[in-house]
Amino acid sequence: MRHTASTYARLIAAQFRAITEYPADFWTMISVALIQQAAQLAFIAVVFAQVTTLDGWGFPQMLLLIGFMVLTDSVTEVGWDGAWTLGRKIVDGGLDYAIVRPAPVMMQIGSSAIGMQSAANMTTGATMIAVGWSGAGVPLSMIPAAVLLLLCAVVVQLTVITIMNCANFWLKGPSPVFAWLTAQTQETATRFPLTIYPKAVRTVLTWVVPLAFVNYVPVQILTGGLPLWWLAVPPAVALVLFALAILIARAGIARYESAGH
Repeated sequence: MRHTASTYARLIAAQFRAITEYPADFWTMISVALIQQAAQLAFIAVVFAQVTTLDGWGFPQMLLLIGFMVLTDSVTEVGWDGAWTLGRKIVDGGLDYAIVRPAPVMMQIGSSAIGMQSAANMTTGATMIAVGWSGAGVPLSMIPAAVLLLLCAVVVQLTVITIMNCANFWLKGPSPVFAWLTAQTQETATRFPLTIYPKAVRTVLTWVVPLAFVNYVPVQILTGGLPLWWLAVPPAVALVLFALAILIARAGIARYESAGH
């Protein structure tokens, strides 16, 4: 385990050195990410300038909701953005190199890229959470719970994206169609409280593709919308998804047939 963690840290460090080798590209992506997040925040601010609440959610709660999603996504971009290249590696045989190396295959793939916009998104997400936390009146005693919920959110985000990218072992195509659809659904649907959607949509986003545990459920727990015993649910969901991702990845690798798969 220590060797695996050390290898992972070295791979991420190597990727970080690679993306900072071209400062112009790095700072351009950070600037674009900041502008994008500012535009989205401005949109929410304009909406709440016209309405007081959205199905009981005020502006501070919305900042927490979006902040959790942005921060979780940015952490995933730092440590697991290479998962999006899995489909291409399956088709062109690039997965061969990872298979013959003495390190977990999916760890090598996940750590093979870092999203250059992640630094800006991480800062923006953390700021949204801090401002929303203060505005929503969440007590400081909930900080340990928030840390736990954030860790679970990262695991949920990471494993869902991994599972959806692993679908390419069976689709036999380079484009991560299912992963892309999942990311788009998360970007549009979970940016707002799930209570505004029909029951069927809420059920799918909570228990089938549990993106609700990235931001909606954590914010509900922190703001009192759900009882504190719900703190036991996100870790259980994260553990189940982690185990499921391992099983699916192993099944996919077992049927991999090199280039032309």
